[in-house]
Amino acid sequence: MEFQYIVSDPEILSGKPIIKGSHISVQLILEWLASGASIKDIVEEFPHLPYEGVQEAVLYASRWMENEIIIETKVRA
Repeated sequence: MEFQYIVSDPEILSGKPIIKGSHISVQLILEWLASGASIKDIVEEFPHLPYEGVQEAVLYASRWMENEIIIETKVRA
């Protein structure tokens, strides 16, 4: 899937995925949502962000987690 609003540039936030045209990372969006903010709250705080861009940040994070691989190991004491 191609994302219209999410980009990564090594020159901005060390390449973290951000909303295009901003320095607002997908991580920051998730932190705001986890703290109880709504997408509307985020867009009101950062009016230069498109509502759809914030929605896409959540979808991006979801897709990234979809590809997560969990490896279980046993550690000997």
